[in-house]
Amino acid sequence: MDDWSLPAASQLAKYRLSAQHPLTREWVADDLRLELLAAECAGDLLLATDLEIAELRAELRAERFAPGRPAHLLLNRWCEVTDGLSAMLSMRYEGLDVGLPFVDASLVSRPVESGDLPHLQSAAMDAYGALGPLYLRLWDARPDGAIAGTVPDRRFLAAPLCELRAGPWPPPHLRLRPVEAATHHGALLAAYADVDHDYPGHVRQAWASTRAELDESASAGTLFDVLLDGEWSGYVGAHLGDDTLGMPAWVVQELALAPGARGRGYGRYLSGMLARQLSDERPVLVGTIHADNFGARTGALAAGRHDVGGWVQTPLPASRR
Repeated sequence: MDDWSLPAASQLAKYRLSAQHPLTREWVADDLRLELLAAECAGDLLLATDLEIAELRAELRAERFAPGRPAHLLLNRWCEVTDGLSAMLSMRYEGLDVGLPFVDASLVSRPVESGDLPHLQSAAMDAYGALGPLYLRLWDARPDGAIAGTVPDRRFLAAPLCELRAGPWPPPHLRLRPVEAATHHGALLAAYADVDHDYPGHVRQAWASTRAELDESASAGTLFDVLLDGEWSGYVGAHLGDDTLGMPAWVVQELALAPGARGRGYGRYLSGMLARQLSDERPVLVGTIHADNFGARTGALAAGRHDVGGWVQTPLPASRR
């Protein structure tokens, strides 16, 4: 589509805000969210219209993901899917794995219904079929299963810090300790491996932060040891990151327990314990949890976080790959 027919970033921001869960609109004023979302949407438009910048990005990615293919294949596309539905499409790779390509409909002009899926699938394949995407990913604020023909991906679980701080108080033998460096990173990796062993699907649902990422949070004062009877039993931590869903939010980095602390009901305390350690610099705590990660979702909901939407997937036709 020609540049003149692209919506302005402010219009895209309105589309994106209208797609958010109503509860979140009580937490942060609409005018601030529109400002933050417009900045994000400006980046989407830049990668769809500014060839000098967008092709540089595409060329860097093409070296790994599409060798020998024209760089423009990786540029964002604003597509008129039907008379009443437009979408911003982009080519992505799950976990930066070249074997897991997908198309992201990062923004749509109205909520998607099941009857829209064939048209969105066709638009995705017209734009990126040459790169062999496996599925199309959409954002939807409604509960799992709202769009027939999709399967849930990662969900966003969030709450204001003030609500989490008022949530369940941990027992006295469970507490947090600020750390200066992630010295227990090896134990964290072992904890994830233990869960992966018991639940093989977990390996694609959640993974440990790197030592460098945790050390950065430790330096910022937002990483904490979980102590159970004085013994190291996990990490909780957060980082500022980018604005999330148009909200100035703390983003959960780790809420992880060692094997000896799991299965004892402690997970429901972790979000509140973390919220009590964070400043009011940003008023909301947000984290993503895979829809199939039952234990993590249960703990987050019990702590007072709300499911405010998430990604869903619909497969793309193999015959066109």
